[in-house]
Amino acid sequence: MKHHVSRKVERFTESVIRDMSRQAAQHGAINLSQGFPDFPAPEEIKRAACAAIEADINQYAITWGSKRLREAIAEKTRWNLGLEVDPEREIVVTCGSTEAMIATMLGVLNPGDEIILFEPYYENYGPDSILADATIRYVTLHPPDWRFDPDELRAAFNEKTKAIIITTPHNPTGKVFSRAELRLIADLCIEHDTLALTDEIYEHIWYPDPARGIEHVAMATLDGMRERTVTINGMSKTYSVTGWRIGYAIAHPDITEAIRKVHDFLTVGAAAPLQEAGVYALSMPRSYYQNLQTSYQRRRDFLLGVLEEAGFKCYKPDGAYYIMTDIAGFGFGDDFEFTQYLIRDIGVAVVPGSSFYSHPELGAQQVRFCYCKRDETLQAAAERLQKLK
Repeated sequence: MKHHVSRKVERFTESVIRDMSRQAAQHGAINLSQGFPDFPAPEEIKRAACAAIEADINQYAITWGSKRLREAIAEKTRWNLGLEVDPEREIVVTCGSTEAMIATMLGVLNPGDEIILFEPYYENYGPDSILADATIRYVTLHPPDWRFDPDELRAAFNEKTKAIIITTPHNPTGKVFSRAELRLIADLCIEHDTLALTDEIYEHIWYPDPARGIEHVAMATLDGMRERTVTINGMSKTYSVTGWRIGYAIAHPDITEAIRKVHDFLTVGAAAPLQEAGVYALSMPRSYYQNLQTSYQRRRDFLLGVLEEAGFKCYKPDGAYYIMTDIAGFGFGDDFEFTQYLIRDIGVAVVPGSSFYSHPELGAQQVRFCYCKRDETLQAAAERLQKLK
């Protein structure tokens, strides 16, 4: 009998993060695993979506994104990043930033090309690389501040290196790459004629620290990187609409054309009425983003206190809405054993740290919490976690 399953698919598992959400529902655990808010999206954005449906914007938009949304993305990119982007030739709207990344990788990578990933990494990037027939080279981010070794990074680059993925602010660690770190990466990209694929979905969720100079720096704004960067973003995290699946990629016209081709045959297009609502969302006042930062920083600080009191060693995040923790003090064999105990006996679901590594042993004593939740949810989780003391 023929073997009917692709060898590519056999090289990876289903999402561990989303499996944790299923287990949370099964056991009645509080879900601090998957990064979606349990609070409502802004009312005015929801009204814009309803109005678009009522206005019969319910058929296919232009495959690579409605003209109004692409123009709105270009305008926001202008004031937010200081970059002039051609909405007709340099933007493609996708079904979430997840599709933007896989469409980009399928559009630029050939079998035998190498791609560099920092680990721990967002779990989609491994399977994406496999599906794109790329060879992965890993560079480790080291706790507690998740720095990489410049020599290790230099050694990962060679004549086969086609692209490097940078996620900043970073999932799962909360690291915000510094301007100096990005400059080093940029110089290596220029030296080796390598593309930078940057996942900037958390661009507005970072926590100012004047003493340490924390800021979000977009790779495309650095000298020499405008035409060799694919900037990937979306609405999910900034506007609390993870289920809408509206993402986008910004790139040089030649690369954008390749991404558009893949996107066209992968999903055809993102939901038309939600694209129209996206036009409204992208016009939100700047105070909206300041309030977003403030509200997430408050949640971060609350959960950090809860976790430290419960016995976790926490790596304080500078951005995104996750906390990576060290669980060695609890005496469990590994992260999966501890995660199962948390779900079934404590009633809180988290993500095992080893799922973010190619070398699972590096994360075998780590778990990730997310805090994009209502105050009531975080308080209820805090009460349950007290049982660990």
